[in-house]
Amino acid sequence: MRHVLSALVQNVPGVLAHVAGMFASRGYNIDSLAVGETEDPHLSRMTFVVVGDNNVLAQVRKQLEKIVTVVRVDDISAQEFVERDLMLLKVNAANGKRSEIRELCQIFRGRLVDISPDQVIIEISGQEKKVMAFVELMRPFGILELVRTGRIAMVRGVQSPEDTDSSLPDPSDTEK
Repeated sequence: MRHVLSALVQNVPGVLAHVAGMFASRGYNIDSLAVGETEDPHLSRMTFVVVGDNNVLAQVRKQLEKIVTVVRVDDISAQEFVERDLMLLKVNAANGKRSEIRELCQIFRGRLVDISPDQVIIEISGQEKKVMAFVELMRPFGILELVRTGRIAMVRGVQSPEDTDSSLPDPSDTEK
């Protein structure tokens, strides 16, 4: 089972190395990892995706919580959450294929961010399954290079029915 963990850590040198070392020393694999500063410049958020049963999850959480620079660890996969991956993809666009690539980008809400005579770089973000579906559609064109961020995720806000704003899009419509 895949678990998405969010760890709030002190924004100091060596935290990432310490956390990654903890995973490695215990034989746990990090399926995805993203780290960035939060709204508080003294704190960073690490978002991990780890694969394992509930015992593995409990051990990972326990070990993370022992690290002095870790402020808090949450298993957000047990809650309603929004997740995104970001990918840059360099694709062969020779032989008049650029318009077909552009159409697929529009369908997947991607953007062409660089164009050269024979190649394009595409930016796409979304849930992992959307990003992977796009990759599979780009394979026939010839993927020259691919780079992805780790997954980022945030727990959804809790709203009472009277707090809902009908002008906001339906969350279930955000991914195609």
